[in-house]
Amino acid sequence: MADLAAAPPTVPGVRRKVAVVLFNLGGPDCPEAIRPFLLNLFRDPAILRVPFFIRPLLARVIAGARLKPATENYAILGGKSPLLELTQDQARALEQALSGPDVQARCFIAMRYWHPFSLEAAAEVRDWGADEVFLLPLYPHFSTTTTGSSLSAWRDAAAQVGLARPVTTLCCWFNDKAYVAATASIVRRSFSAAQTSATAPLRILFSAHGLPEVIVQKGDPYQFQIESTVRAVVDELQAHAPQGEKLDWRVCYQSRATPQKWLDPSTESAVEEAAKDGCAVLVVPIAFVSEHSETLVELDVEYRELAEKMGVAGYYRAPAQNSDPGFIAAMAQAVMAARERGPGMCSFAGARACPAQHRDCPMRMTA
Repeated sequence: MADLAAAPPTVPGVRRKVAVVLFNLGGPDCPEAIRPFLLNLFRDPAILRVPFFIRPLLARVIAGARLKPATENYAILGGKSPLLELTQDQARALEQALSGPDVQARCFIAMRYWHPFSLEAAAEVRDWGADEVFLLPLYPHFSTTTTGSSLSAWRDAAAQVGLARPVTTLCCWFNDKAYVAATASIVRRSFSAAQTSATAPLRILFSAHGLPEVIVQKGDPYQFQIESTVRAVVDELQAHAPQGEKLDWRVCYQSRATPQKWLDPSTESAVEEAAKDGCAVLVVPIAFVSEHSETLVELDVEYRELAEKMGVAGYYRAPAQNSDPGFIAAMAQAVMAARERGPGMCSFAGARACPAQHRDCPMRMTA
């Protein structure tokens, strides 16, 4: 298997070529791509967990039902997702942070549901002649629906193009200290800015992409990791807050996409609760590291309109990390630390970071 390939010997004076593969969801790059993007999303067995013979038909039904609202959302963004360009910016910044006298780093982008797909990225890595491959999900929190699905697609693609190099995989980095500190710094700046104009107590809503409850109940560690990150960020914020100031915060979940019961509380209900409590809100997109339709439309347009309708005293939103220097530095540190451990899979902490009940943790065999 490609993951088990032996590392080539180090040659003195020669920079080692390290291919860093950035996994992300992807997004349509033109209006005509919206329907095939949705079909790719709902055909993924990690997303639509129904018998294989039902999935193609059900995927077409769900994609058809979501086409009109998705098209309207992307129209607000100029007919396309900004995710690829923002990921390319992150890739360039990360290359600079990782490259040095002994390492020539190059980042490759592998999107899950639209171009560039894993197959395209794997062929580029092979043709570049990488000495080793580092798989870096731009999902700090592991889920079978995101990182798990991307890893599966990558393994198939690497095998298909004949890419056999030593592989290091960072499965999650949800409580990496540098990531938490960089995220808290962004939130702190947004909180201070919101406080200057808010006329009511300010509540922080950490909004993460939701999941059907059944996926979590079967062992997916996503909810545990999200809530661990939020507690760590809040601790960091509280440590820098004026003495005696107690932060008011909530975790909530957005982007419900199927009829099943999803994780609670929803971001919608959290906004409604803030209205009842007479609070202004600062919404923090905690599971996303770059802007896309779920931040720029769902948070900035739809939930803002809901907040205004409900009479929320003020609605503010912290930006996603994008290419924030502190965030890029945190990613670079996480990559370097994982590379020092050698090929294989690791968490930000090295060993498994999830409690045993999370059976879908990808490092369950190492516990």
